[in-house]
Amino acid sequence: VIYRFMNIKTAISEGVNLLSNNLIKCPGLDSEILLAEVLNKKREFLILNLDEKIEEKNFLIYRDLIKQRSLGKPIAYLTKKKNFWNSEFKICEGVLIPRPDTEILIQETLKIFKNKESANILDIGVGSGCIILSILKEKPSFYGKGIDICAKSINLSTFNASKLGINNRVKFIKTDVDNFCFGKYDLIISNPPYIKSYEIKYLEKDVNCFEPRLALDGGLDGTLKTLKIINKARILLKKNGKLVLEIAYNQKNNVVDLLKKKGFYINKIIKDYAQNDRCIISTKIS
Repeated sequence: VIYRFMNIKTAISEGVNLLSNNLIKCPGLDSEILLAEVLNKKREFLILNLDEKIEEKNFLIYRDLIKQRSLGKPIAYLTKKKNFWNSEFKICEGVLIPRPDTEILIQETLKIFKNKESANILDIGVGSGCIILSILKEKPSFYGKGIDICAKSINLSTFNASKLGINNRVKFIKTDVDNFCFGKYDLIISNPPYIKSYEIKYLEKDVNCFEPRLALDGGLDGTLKTLKIINKARILLKKNGKLVLEIAYNQKNNVVDLLKKKGFYINKIIKDYAQNDRCIISTKIS
């Protein structure tokens, strides 16, 4: 290919071919996202300007990204960003990529606290900060803390808090959940690692080969970390405080039992977009 004659249409179709040959799920969409990123344009611009020429240096950057995507590297790690709820979050390798299904936690939390003027929130296993920061952005008089065992997550969450202009209402602390004993909370929220250890190798290549095992591995039955969070929530929640948990599609009964044994009342269980059980809302009553 003579690069000086490479236009947007040809570049996209070259990307689509490579991604299709490597069985990547959305080759057209992924090629457009990556080219738009390199050219610093919106996808709409590409579609309306298919004949526009691409500079050689940009084409080479794009081709390198397509190659990495063809090996399974997730789009969010290639573009270093991900839209979640109403904001764009910076993302980096080594930190879990936010999922659309996790937005259900935000939606339900905002319903619960619709009429509350103030609340103190704790996000356990904060990752990119997407959960707690999305809530704080919607509720300007709420305050919170986020904890994570991973230094990368703490740095990334701190960056995202500044980017969204809410760093004065949140504090991020690098700690294991077992060692955190600070404060009393109206809400504890968490998307814990909940995949059974032996199932991780069967996940899609994008996840299995690229996302941090620490953020996926829930132990032998998938509820090891969830149980730690429930135990901690018993201590740190105010009476009648809420615990909002994301769960795996097949964990409802198991997690409901754990919660009831620890003195929580089950308010409701919410399904995700694929109609799988995804979120449990409970109240500390004893």
